[in-house]
Amino acid sequence: MTIYNNSTYNHKNPAQIGVLLVNLGTPDAPTTSALRNYLGEFLADPRITEMPRWLWRLILHGVILRIRPSRSAKKYQQIWTEAGSPLLEISKIQLHKLQQVTDFNRPITIALGMRYGNPSIAAGLEQLRQANARYILILPLYPQYSSTSTGSVFDAVNKVFKTWRWLPDVRFISHYHDHPVYINALTTQIKRYWAEHGTPDKLLFSFHGIPKRFFLNGDPYYCECQKTARLVAEQIDVPSQVVFQSRFGKEEWLKPYTDKTLIELGKEGLKRVDIICPGFATDCVETLEEIDHENRQFFLQAGGKEFHYIPALNSSIEHIQLLSQLIIQHTQGWNPESDNKQFTIFTEHKKTSQI
Repeated sequence: MTIYNNSTYNHKNPAQIGVLLVNLGTPDAPTTSALRNYLGEFLADPRITEMPRWLWRLILHGVILRIRPSRSAKKYQQIWTEAGSPLLEISKIQLHKLQQVTDFNRPITIALGMRYGNPSIAAGLEQLRQANARYILILPLYPQYSSTSTGSVFDAVNKVFKTWRWLPDVRFISHYHDHPVYINALTTQIKRYWAEHGTPDKLLFSFHGIPKRFFLNGDPYYCECQKTARLVAEQIDVPSQVVFQSRFGKEEWLKPYTDKTLIELGKEGLKRVDIICPGFATDCVETLEEIDHENRQFFLQAGGKEFHYIPALNSSIEHIQLLSQLIIQHTQGWNPESDNKQFTIFTEHKKTSQI
């Protein structure tokens, strides 16, 4: 029997607008046991691995979760700070800065949720429910849509809403890969870095990869990555190329691969290459360890001389401006003040009737 939550609801509470920021997530600690829990949740998502569930469960629990957690833990240990997970700490800063934005011109409650790990999407939505958010905007921090990322967030949100008695008005931002403020933020980040460190011989736009068959089956991710890179490349004077990182398994993924491209460029005698990862709103293990450490070594060992990783937008002014603009744009027309006024009229009428 399903229990529909709302037992603590108070009809006198004024309606609010709520926003849920969603990122991928992080393990609770850089340990084998924590990674086993995190990867178990992540890799069990049918959006991540589209294959018969019985077969994948055998592979996941029989092989992967026996081997990969210890390897992944070592990678997280290289980037872990005294404050903890970089992704989570930066996400908290993003949340705090958005909560200070005054351009909303009305009260908006903003919460944080991770697709995998903590704080969970369920916890973030519950925070908004407790604030009586009758209008909720879901903002996945994935600029380019993919079924494996943004689509998975939709599944998780919908799962939570199945247990709510009174469903709010809901809007969902599926992508913002070509939003002018996003493109400007990326361009500004690149130019700011080059003003301090000089320009490279080539700039690589490295996006997280997905299996090629996902694209052939209709996922728009590849096209949106290409458009993001093209719009940014039009505003800089350095040769650039789109590449894809973080592939897993033996199946063919989107090409060209980041690691193989760096090795080729090093062997060709390219002196300096810079990399930016536009698909990551926050620096994490895929950027700080995989790109800035592992792939750096691939390029340098192949003969390259200089490797520069341009940080993610993180909590920069431009990024907060982008997120605030997305919130303003996608909450247009919502008027909780009208709901609150109607409730006031109703309660006043009820008091009069009782007299």
